[in-house]
Amino acid sequence: MEKQKFMRFINKPYRLLAVLGTVLSFISCQQPEEIEISADHYHTAIDNLTAVMVHDIFSPPVASRIYNYPNIAAYEIIAQGNQEYNTLSGQLHDLKPIPVADTTSGINFRLAALIAYLEVGKTLVFSEHRIASYQDSLYGVWEKKNAKSYGASKTYGLQVAAHIKEWLSKDNYAQTRTMPKFSVNTEDPSRWQPTPPDYMDGIEPHWREIRPSIIDSASQFTPSRHPDFSLEKESPFYKELLETYEVGVAIKEEGESSERIQIARFWDCNPYVSTHKGHLMFATKKITPGAHWIGICKIATRKTNSDFEKTVYAYTKTSIAIADAFISCWDEKYRSNLIRPETLINQHIDENWEPVLQTPPFPEYTSGHSVVSGAASTVLTEIFGDDFAFNDDTEIPYGLPIRSFLSFNKAAEEAAISRLYGGIHYRAAIDLGLEQGRNLGSFVIAKLEMKK
Repeated sequence: MEKQKFMRFINKPYRLLAVLGTVLSFISCQQPEEIEISADHYHTAIDNLTAVMVHDIFSPPVASRIYNYPNIAAYEIIAQGNQEYNTLSGQLHDLKPIPVADTTSGINFRLAALIAYLEVGKTLVFSEHRIASYQDSLYGVWEKKNAKSYGASKTYGLQVAAHIKEWLSKDNYAQTRTMPKFSVNTEDPSRWQPTPPDYMDGIEPHWREIRPSIIDSASQFTPSRHPDFSLEKESPFYKELLETYEVGVAIKEEGESSERIQIARFWDCNPYVSTHKGHLMFATKKITPGAHWIGICKIATRKTNSDFEKTVYAYTKTSIAIADAFISCWDEKYRSNLIRPETLINQHIDENWEPVLQTPPFPEYTSGHSVVSGAASTVLTEIFGDDFAFNDDTEIPYGLPIRSFLSFNKAAEEAAISRLYGGIHYRAAIDLGLEQGRNLGSFVIAKLEMKK
């Protein structure tokens, strides 16, 4: 009997510890998980929005706007939660401070930024249900992990999204939807005319009316004038016309394996290429020039193992430069209203000549890809360095192989010259367009103070 009492005395603390351990284990199992948000989550959100834009077939200028606002929304939340970054309010035209976050509510700033990105992006595309479906798949997972943090983060993310949507609604985009179509001047032989195969109207002739993000006005970076129109064979303009024709002929003779054809196709970035075969017509959908440079930004942030905050920062700064570059370029396109090489070559040199790439439906000068590439490469160089070598796999989903570059500037130079190889631009539009974009990119760097 005494021995049994002694054993119960000895075992009691162990039994208590065992019970306590079970209770603690149960409690720990009930503790909500922390919602981890990484840079890869943001990359995937960008990719999702890009896929919807390709599906919906947005023009290059409109696509640049769709990238810009969601990134700004996400960045502003990051600036709230990370003292390393400055707010863009007071720097971007008409942008007021976003709502102040309640730091006692358990907000996960990365999560809130991602939610704001998706919410703003959803309102800018046609196929909203595609973004909504993606949102729902994420929201269910996050709510199960930590309902309180998810709820607080979603509430704040949607508040900021509403703030940004109010701001973007006043950028004059809605007004440009009701402005008249571009009138083609058939009396002046130097003016742009619709091109085959679809002879579409000039797209976004009023894009200069869109409020820019950071540049002072659409005309701030007006490029030097292109050579005066002339069909005199010794004139600078005719020599450029002849160059485009002769390069096109030579490239066709080189065949599909030609390096120059590969370059032209790699940087085509025409969101809607139509093909006509007899009575059959079908279209190929691809990314825009801005989307290609957003893809290069993704490559750079991944190669440098950038954290979530730097990733959002890089995308935002790049998208601001791209969006303003399109406004600047389109301002010049519809001011100079210059005829495309394909039209003049068919009229005056060779009626059967066709460019390697399909001529896009808007005036020639300056080259949009050149301007955008100059601006984006300048900003990316400032962020990641001058000798940043990378393998560009952006076009793999569209059946094109990887191309390698020693720097962002080298990539921009190839993107620009691709327009000559493709037969859709004259030399001046390429060279002066690249200069226009680089000047604009340098202005973005000098004017924006995003990192402290």
